[in-house]
Amino acid sequence: MKTLHRYIVRQVLATLLMTVAVFTFVMLLFNVLKEVLDLVVSGYVSIGLFAEAIGLLIPWVWAFSLPMGMLTATLLVFGRFSADQELTAVRAGGVSLVSLVSPVLLLSLAMCALSALVNMEVAPQCRVAYNDLRFKVGAEFSAAQLPEGRSIKDFPGYIFYIGKNDKGALQKVTVLVMPDKTNVTTTVFAPRGELWVDQTNKQLRLKLFQAQSITEDGEKLLLGEADWEMPPIDLRVRQKSRGRAGINDMTFAQLREELRDVERRFSLPPGTNLTRIQARELLSKIRKTRDDYTTPIRVQIHQQLASSFACFGFTLLGIPLGIRVHRRETNVGFFIALLLVAVYYGLLIVGMGLNTRPEFAPHLIVWVPNFLFQALGAVLLWRANRGI
Repeated sequence: MKTLHRYIVRQVLATLLMTVAVFTFVMLLFNVLKEVLDLVVSGYVSIGLFAEAIGLLIPWVWAFSLPMGMLTATLLVFGRFSADQELTAVRAGGVSLVSLVSPVLLLSLAMCALSALVNMEVAPQCRVAYNDLRFKVGAEFSAAQLPEGRSIKDFPGYIFYIGKNDKGALQKVTVLVMPDKTNVTTTVFAPRGELWVDQTNKQLRLKLFQAQSITEDGEKLLLGEADWEMPPIDLRVRQKSRGRAGINDMTFAQLREELRDVERRFSLPPGTNLTRIQARELLSKIRKTRDDYTTPIRVQIHQQLASSFACFGFTLLGIPLGIRVHRRETNVGFFIALLLVAVYYGLLIVGMGLNTRPEFAPHLIVWVPNFLFQALGAVLLWRANRGI
C-alpha cells in the first residue's frame, strides 16, 4: 500500500511541478507584456531591474497557478490511471478509491497552506515592492491622484475615502480632517466633487459639492451643509513618500488593521449635543458610510482566505472527473482544467464585483465557489468509489 501511495504522490508531484511552471510562465508572460516590457523598450529599466521585476511578479502569479496546477495535475494523473486500467487493477486488489487518493488529498491540504502563505503574506508584499519599483523608475503609479476604493493617508492632516474617481470627477467622497494628525476634528461627506492639479504650483485642489460637515468643537458638534473646498495640498510632500498599498495589495494583517481603523474612525463621538432624532439620522448616515468603505476590505480579507482553499476543492473535483473522462491526452485535461478554473474564478469575481453593495454580503459570496466545488467533488468521489 505504501508503494502504491508513493507512486501516486510522485506522479501528482511531477505533474504539479510541470503544470505550475506552464501556468506561471503563461501568466507571467502576459503581465510582462502588459506592464514590464514597455518599460524596457522605453529605456526606463535595465536588464537587472527587469529581472527583479520578474522575480517580484512570480509570487503574485503563484496565487493563481498553484490551484490551477493542482487541478490539472489530478485530472491528468487520474485520467491516465483510469485509461491504462491501473485503477481496475488496484480495485481488484481490494484497495478502495478513497484509500488510494488519501495521500493526494493530504497533499492538496499542504498546498492550501502554501497558497495561504502566498495569498495572505508573500504575494501582497511582492506586489507592493513591484509597484514601488515601477514608481522609482518613473512609471505611472496610479491613473489618478486619489485612487478609489481605499483610505488614502498620504497627505498629512487628511484621510480621504473616494467611492469613484473618473478622471477627477469624484463620487461618494469622505474627508477626515486631522490638524494634529491624530484626532479627527471635522468629517465631510459629499455625493460628488472635483479634483484637479495645479501644474504650475504643483498643488492638488479638491472641491466638494453639496457637502455635509460635522465639526467637533469642544463638547459640541457643529453641522454644516454647503460646498466645501479644501486648502491646496503640496504634491511634492506626497512625491517624497513611498506609495501606499491599496487594499488589493495588502497583507492579511494589514487588511485587518485597516478594517479596525476604518470602523474606529466612523463612530459617533461621545457627549453630543444633538437631539435624539438628529443623533439617530447622523448615526445611520455614519453607519452606511462605514459599511460602504469596510465592505471592500472585508471582501478582500475573505477572498484571500477563500482562494487559499481552492487547491482542496480543485483536487476533490479533479480526481473523479479525471477517472470519468478516462483519457490519456494531455490537451483534454488542460481544456477541462481551464473550463473549471473559468467557472471558479468567474463566481469569485461576481462576489468581488459586489464589494460596493454591502446589503448582499459579498464577503460571504466569495466562499460560494469553494462550497460548490467541494460539495460536487465529494459527491462525485463517493460515486466513483462505489463504481457508479
